Amino acid sequence: MSSRGKVFGLGAESELAPSVRAFRTTLMLAQKLRNEMDLRLREDGLTTQQAALITAVQAMGKPSLAEAAAALGSTHQNVAQIVAALQRKELLQVEPDPADRRRKLLSTTNHSADYWRQRDAGDFAAVADWFADLSPAELETFCELSDRVIARLDNA
Repeated sequence: MSSRGKVFGLGAESELAPSVRAFRTTLMLAQKLRNEMDLRLREDGLTTQQAALITAVQAMGKPSLAEAAAALGSTHQNVAQIVAALQRKELLQVEPDPADRRRKLLSTTNHSADYWRQRDAGDFAAVADWFADLSPAELETFCELSDRVIARLDNA
């Protein structure tokens, strides 16, 4: 257990209510994972949040800025700033919606596809290493339990 884990009352000896312990553990894990990925991306001048937006745009096709913000659980203003940075790096492009010229649609660029094609194997290996202490069955359970909490929050 890290000293930070002790500060937040985590670990097997925790006296916290299980839901509070789960919340704090998840928060700490998310922060650690984001920091680790930020370190990997930093050499290319990117952040985990920027990579998440690119992933969402790629998966959604040509979402609007508002749709992308909703997918990330972020504000329109925050995502607009991320989009501007990714446009400068030629990883995202913004086009007017042919059906409503006031609305802007996001899409990834060929440069983005090339960039991620070169990075993905190394990043996927790093992520696998971060979760290497969990068996495939434990990873499946972890994902199923996390998905249930996410679904509950989405429906709240």
